[in-house]
Amino acid sequence: MSAHPVKLGGVHHAAYRCKDAKETVEWYSKVLGMEYTSAFSEDYVPSTGEYDPYMHVFLDAGNGNILAFFELPNQKDMGRDENTPAWVQHLAFRVNTLEELLSAKDHVEGLGIDVLGPTHHGIFKSIYFFDPNGHRVELAADIGTDEQFAELKRVAMPMLDEWSKTKKAPQHAAWLHEIAREEHADRTD
Repeated sequence: MSAHPVKLGGVHHAAYRCKDAKETVEWYSKVLGMEYTSAFSEDYVPSTGEYDPYMHVFLDAGNGNILAFFELPNQKDMGRDENTPAWVQHLAFRVNTLEELLSAKDHVEGLGIDVLGPTHHGIFKSIYFFDPNGHRVELAADIGTDEQFAELKRVAMPMLDEWSKTKKAPQHAAWLHEIAREEHADRTD
C-alpha cells in the first residue's frame, strides 16, 4: 500500500465570519489573550475574482494555531444555521490544567460574560460562552488518562460503524458519562 498523497502539517487557520473586525480582534485579545498577528484586505476575492470587499484578520491561539475572521460589509447581515442547535457549532480551545480552566472562568465572568460550566465530559472538562458574533466558544482542560484516550481510540471505528447503521448512541464509551455522573454525585452528597 502506498503512502497517502496528502501529508498534513496541522491546521493553517480556521476562518469564520464576524460582524465587526475591530470589535472581534479586541474581544479575543481581551477575553482570551490572543495576539492579533495580521490582516488581509481586498476589494476582490482572490479565489473567485468577485467584487466583495473584506477585512480578514488573524489571531494566534497558541502552538501555531491561527483563528481568522472575515468582516463582509457588502453581504447580508450575519446569521447562523437556524437548523443547527446553538451548542453544536463552536470553537474549542485547550487550556493546560483544570486550575487554568477555573481561573479562565473567573476572568471571563469578571468581564460580564455569561459562562456555562464547567461541564464534565469524562476525559476533559469545559466551560462555554459566546463571542460578540454569536459564535460559541469552549475552553477545555484534558483530565483523562493515557489508558482512557487509548480506549476511546480503540472503540472509535466500532462506534462510527454502529451509529451509521442505527443512528442511536453506541454504548462503547458509556463509561465517560459514568465518570461524570459519579463526580457530580460526590459533589452533591
